[in-house]
Amino acid sequence: MTLYADLRVSRGSFDLSLDLTVEPGEVVALLGPNGAGKTTALRAIAGLLALNGGRIALDSTVWDEPPRTFSTPDQRPIGVVFQDYLLFNHLSCLENVAFGLRARGVDKPTARRQAARWLEIVGLSEYARSRPQALSGGQAQRVALARALATEPDLLLLDEPLAALDAGTTLHVRAELGQHLDRFEGHTLLVTHDPLDAMVLADRLVIIENGQVVQEGKPTEVAHRPRTDYVAQLVGLNLYRGTASGTTVVLNDGSKITLAEPATGGVHVAFPPTAVSLYPELPSGSPRNTWPAVVTGIEQHAHTVRVRLDASPTGPADLLADITPAAVADLHLSPAQHLHATLKATEVHTYPV
Repeated sequence: MTLYADLRVSRGSFDLSLDLTVEPGEVVALLGPNGAGKTTALRAIAGLLALNGGRIALDSTVWDEPPRTFSTPDQRPIGVVFQDYLLFNHLSCLENVAFGLRARGVDKPTARRQAARWLEIVGLSEYARSRPQALSGGQAQRVALARALATEPDLLLLDEPLAALDAGTTLHVRAELGQHLDRFEGHTLLVTHDPLDAMVLADRLVIIENGQVVQEGKPTEVAHRPRTDYVAQLVGLNLYRGTASGTTVVLNDGSKITLAEPATGGVHVAFPPTAVSLYPELPSGSPRNTWPAVVTGIEQHAHTVRVRLDASPTGPADLLADITPAAVADLHLSPAQHLHATLKATEVHTYPV
C-alpha cells in the first residue's frame, strides 16, 4: 500500500500545494522553515484539517477527497505525536499509553501490558503511575511517542517528536525510535526542524518553503547538493549560483570563483565553511580564490567558530568560514576586522541549476 497525499489547503493568505507519497516501510522527513506548511500538511493527513482540494488515500482507501469524502481521525489507522503532546491529564502515563489500544478494542489487561512495555522502551517505567502534570516536557513527549507506537498504526505521524528532549535523552529516544522504524512495516512521516533527526531517521527528505516543495531526495543527495539557501544552511554549506565557463564561475553578484574541474552553463556552487581559511595578511603564493573580506559576525558552533564575512566585490558577499578557537585567538578576531579569505578550489562542487 502506498500513501498518496495531494494536499491543497488554503488558510487565510497561506496556500499549501504539496504532492507527497510514502511507501510501506519508508520514513519520509518533511523539513522547512517556520511557516512553510509542515504542520499544516501533517494535520491534513491526520484528518484534523480538511482539504480544500486534492486527495489523500492509503492505496485504494480514500481518506479525504473534497467534496465527497472525508474520514475523521478515528477512522484513519494512524498514530500521531504532536509537539504539544496532547496527553490526558486525568490519566496516568500507563493509561495514556493504553488509551489508543483500548479505543481499538484491546482488553484492559493486554492494553496495560503492552503500554508498560512501551514505557520501558522509552525509559519511563518508573513513571507508569504518574500523571502528565508531574512530568518534564521531555518525559511527556516520550509518553506521547509511546502512545502512538503502541497501536502499531499503518501510518505514523511524528511532529517534532524529539524537540523537547535534552541532549542525553535525545540520543536514547532517537536510537529507540530508529530501531522501531527499521522494524515498522507501515508508513512514517516525520516533521522536524532538526537536520540530524532527518538525516539519521529518514529514507527520503522533502523540503518545503512557502507551501511548495523546493527539493526532494535521499539524505545524502540533499546534503551534498542543496538547491536553496535554506537547505544550504540546514546542511551547513556555502551555496551560490552563477554561470560557469571552463574553470571560472561568475556568480550572480558579479564575483568569481575558480574551480578545479571545468564546468559549463548555469550552476550551483557549494563548499563547506571548513574549506575557507582566514589570514591577517595576503598569504604567500596567492591561492586562486583569495579575497579581501570583512568580518560581519562571529558565532560559536560546537567545537568550532563560524565566521561570517563580506568578501564583495571580488568574492561572495555572504561567506561562511569555520575555524578553531585557537585560530580565533591567533587572528585576534573581532567584528568589522579586515582579513584575507582563501578557498581551496578542490573543495568547490558544482552541479546544474
